[in-house]
Parts: sequence; C-alpha cells; structure tokens
Amino acid sequence: MSDAAAASTSIDATAPVAGGPGASAARRPRWLLVTGLIGMALFVIFGFAVAANPASPFTQAVDDAWRSLVGLAPGTGGEAWALPMLFQHLGQIPGAVLTLLLIPIWLFVIRRWRSALFFLAAEIVGNFGVSQLTKNLVDRPRPADDLANGLFGPLFEVDHGSFPSGHAVSTGILLVAVAALFPPAKRLVWWIIGALLVVGMIWQRTLINAHWLSDALFGIIGGASATLILWWAFANLLQQDYGKPLFRRSTDAPAIEGAS
Repeated sequence: MSDAAAASTSIDATAPVAGGPGASAARRPRWLLVTGLIGMALFVIFGFAVAANPASPFTQAVDDAWRSLVGLAPGTGGEAWALPMLFQHLGQIPGAVLTLLLIPIWLFVIRRWRSALFFLAAEIVGNFGVSQLTKNLVDRPRPADDLANGLFGPLFEVDHGSFPSGHAVSTGILLVAVAALFPPAKRLVWWIIGALLVVGMIWQRTLINAHWLSDALFGIIGGASATLILWWAFANLLQQDYGKPLFRRSTDAPAIEGAS
C-alpha cells in the first residue's frame, strides 16, 4: 500500500461521523449564533425605545396607520371565524399544550430526548424570558378605543402589556424550534409553513386590535432569535438525533442483510 493510500485509510477510520459522539463543538453552525444575537440586539434596542415612551414610541405613526387599515370594529364577527381563531388558540392553552406537553412527550417517546430538552428550553426561555419579562419591564399600553377616528380596542380579553405580543413570540419560537428538529435537506417545507404561520399571526393579532404592528413584528424577532441562540447551543446534541425518525420509534437494523 502506498503512503498516500495509507494516510487516506487512516483519516477515514478516525474521522468523526457528523453529529456523532466525536463531533466537535466547533462544528456548530456559526450563522445560528450570529443571526440570533443580531435579532436579540434589535429586539432589546426596540424594547428600550418603547420603554422610553410607552404611549407613543417612534413607530406609533406606522402602528396607527396599520390599525386603521386592518383593525376590526366590534360586532362584525370577522374575528371569530376559523382562521383567526386558529391563531388565537395557538397562543393560548391549546398551543401551550401542544408545545410544552405533546411535542416534547412525543420526542421522548421516539427516543429523541436531546430534541425534547431543546424544545422545552426554547419554549420556557422564549415565553418567560422574552415575552413575560419584557411585558412587565416595558408595559406598553394596548390599543384603545378611539371612536372619533373609527378605531377600537382589543376584541378579546387580554392581559397587561402590549409589547411584545406573546402570541407572536410563541410563533417565532415554533418557527425555529421545529426547523431545528429536521436535518437541513428536510427543512424547506417547514420553512414555507412557518412563514405562513408568521404572517398569519401578525395579521390576527392586529386584526383583533390586541397589539400594535410593531409588537407583533418584534415579538416574532424576539422569539425566533432566542431560539436560534439555543439551537446553536444544542446543535451537536440535535445532530445526534437526526438519524432517528420523527413519526415512529426507530428500530435496530438487522446485523446481517441478505445478499442482493
């Protein structure tokens, strides 16, 4: 055997499998961390800008114009049909059951416990660290009735604090967290579905006058960015789960296969 062939054989025998136990932390995709940090910086900067003038931040003119264009008046019934109610429930108890219980439990059942821990971490950090903490610190007023200009307040019961939209933060988390469960070659379909969920959630939260447009936009950015950072932190663990199917328990391959 030549020296070159021997060297090649040695490299092939010792190189770690991508996503396997020998994979190095240096293999974490840097774009996840960089994009997440940039997004979180934008979210924090906007949060400070709103906190400086909660009643009328610098985006207020755009927010008012959007509410005038999209927001519904009470009694029209336009907020209660199937599509807007889908997004309403996604950010409430049914959505919480799905993301905090059903998805993590299923990931444990199919032996993707690393993915389950990542998903739970993303949901907890995003919903409590990004959404609820910021709501309490910034305390931006919700849209209110302005009958002289034909504008109205929330059509559903809401809690305090308009920035950020908790529903939007949850959607941003879901967008990135589900994508992280798939290997790169299988993410395209989900990115398309996720983009539709993002647009739909922004539309629904402003349709029912629950939030200003900027609350929803930056809610998506905050939730997605925090999850991108966690994806980077869990990247090596998630890679170890990519060989396991998402919709059934994996089975051991037979030790000896029949001749072809």
